[in-house]
Amino acid sequence: MERPELCVGAVTIADDALLVVQRATEPEAGRWSLPGGRVERGELVAEAVVREVEEETGVVVVCGALLGWAELPGDDHHFVILDFLATPLEIVDPIAGTDATAARWVPLVDVAELDLVDGLARFLSEHRVIPALGD
Repeated sequence: MERPELCVGAVTIADDALLVVQRATEPEAGRWSLPGGRVERGELVAEAVVREVEEETGVVVVCGALLGWAELPGDDHHFVILDFLATPLEIVDPIAGTDATAARWVPLVDVAELDLVDGLARFLSEHRVIPALGD
């Protein structure tokens, strides 16, 4: 790894439920996360959000405002992730695609009960997407 990689994530909410995927690849394979991934060369971040959500879940979204960012350094990676709000054009049952073994809508009140990737529950709580942790 030469430099940090720019990635995006999508905070997609419909009917008081969050769209999540179970990661198929490392880091943190098997754990639940937001749909997202690397920004490709020449791709705008908003385009990457739309592409990644559709690739991983089959859900077509419109990219909204930047919600926040996270940085995930590791022994073999260093990701800088920009997390955007996203709005589904149609509420459909997600189908796991690339880089995901499962995809589903989870009620916001139940999200923190999932085996989430490190730091995601805190991020979602701090940005008022899910109820405050400990409530």
